[in-house]
Amino acid sequence: MPVPLHTTGKASFDDIYSRPDPRDYYARMSELGYCIPELAKPYLREQILAYQVATQTAPAVLDIGCSYGVNAALLRLDTGLAELTRSYVEPGLGTEDLIDRDRDRIRDADALPGVRFIGMDASGPALEYGYAAGLLDAVVHADLEAADPTDEQRAILASADLVISTGCIGYVTEKTIARIATAHPDRRPWMAHFVLRMYGFGPIEAELAALGYRTERMPGEFAQRRFASDAERAQVLENLTANGIDTAGLEDEGMLYANLYVSRPIS
Repeated sequence: MPVPLHTTGKASFDDIYSRPDPRDYYARMSELGYCIPELAKPYLREQILAYQVATQTAPAVLDIGCSYGVNAALLRLDTGLAELTRSYVEPGLGTEDLIDRDRDRIRDADALPGVRFIGMDASGPALEYGYAAGLLDAVVHADLEAADPTDEQRAILASADLVISTGCIGYVTEKTIARIATAHPDRRPWMAHFVLRMYGFGPIEAELAALGYRTERMPGEFAQRRFASDAERAQVLENLTANGIDTAGLEDEGMLYANLYVSRPIS
């Protein structure tokens, strides 16, 4: 069955985000060699520890496009994607069994004690699982591209100290990022976003600069996953070429790549 393309040109996997647990999500992503959360893990951990050093407090981390709490699971359980994927294909376990198992794992082996994880996503079922399983301490089910957050959502977003993402930029734009950055009237959260090269970070960087941020693009390119179809590959390569981005040795080898942008308020 052909994989549909999102309006951005990237493959759409909406169907696997609507399941009551992450088994199908991990199985499908494994087939595509999905790896960016694992590549991002040491950099996100570095940002968390830097915030702790700078403020002497453990941050609340808001993960935009968190799905089932993947980044939280990798960081809190200090595990890898392959091991995490294997843990969701154990035979004979239902959704409630997986929830109970995950809650036990977090309670017994939280590698980042004191750090809170807030999940934001367009998928209600994915958020429900992440919260029930204890991977996420709070959730925001919202589309901030379309509307301002409610008062309840704003209160949760305002508690974030560090905002991260590993694949949602492009689906969300400077509208969402600005609404999150200004959720608290008196302070701005740190940010670290892994952004596919086909999208870039220019409009968001400009919006953040207007809000008093300085953004730095960190060295390196980070593989996200293999192309899901020939159509996706063709569309992505076309977009990159149109934007004057050299794909040699990167996307033209068959994978999507991202850059890391770190944004912090100037003072």
